[in-house]
Amino acid sequence: MNPSELKLIVQEKYGKIASSDDSVSGSCCCTPACCSSEGISTFNESYDHLDGYVPDADLSLGCGVPVDFADIRPGDSILDLGSGAGNDCFVARSLTGDTGHVTGLDFTEPMLRKAEKNRKKLGYNNVEFIRGDIEAMPLSDETYDVVLSNCVLNLVPDKGKAFSEIFRVLKSGGHFCVSDVVVKGTLSEDARSDAELYAGCVSGASAMDEYIGFIKERGFSDITIHKEKRIQMPDAVLDPDEEQQGNGVFSITVSAHKK
Repeated sequence: MNPSELKLIVQEKYGKIASSDDSVSGSCCCTPACCSSEGISTFNESYDHLDGYVPDADLSLGCGVPVDFADIRPGDSILDLGSGAGNDCFVARSLTGDTGHVTGLDFTEPMLRKAEKNRKKLGYNNVEFIRGDIEAMPLSDETYDVVLSNCVLNLVPDKGKAFSEIFRVLKSGGHFCVSDVVVKGTLSEDARSDAELYAGCVSGASAMDEYIGFIKERGFSDITIHKEKRIQMPDAVLDPDEEQQGNGVFSITVSAHKK
């Protein structure tokens, strides 16, 4: 499949999640195969300890809590990529306060509708949700102090473009903090070719070194990996011998600055 076809599959899959009250809790994986007891382990993390947390906006699709390390300050302008139902946006809004502004970007219409419904319930005037592609954001240069994303960039076919766009929309001196899925070692060919698994956050993941390389190549500095956690995978996805060598699938939370 080409990148456009992969994007369509992701869009359709997450559109169905947003439109359903039966979204799978506990993982960004959303297919029967990897949500079964023999599939991928739970790897989303809880937000319920954070101010601004809205249960209706949490579809359990993340792989970390980037706002924990994002150093958001009152008055900051925040962009959340792949904002879904608004979970990270509403937590970020509690940190940036009434004087800041939060923008959620997503390309799935049902998710945007769900997020807007949640925003209206909360009555926030400094939070907005807009439709757009992370590889070509409909946003002005040097607009944001902080860019967030939670388990979304691994779904983007061209991660180099994604980080270039993040660099472009950040203000000088701004920074990003994202949680994502990366691979150490080699995924099986079956996993790489499984579009359903791609939409479940794993087979679209880059190698760890490659992922950090994208960040460096786009001109970011002060790259910091705040958290790294192994995700238990079924044998069909990753050879057990690889795991014994320290390889596998990991969720990471990483930040970097634009000088």
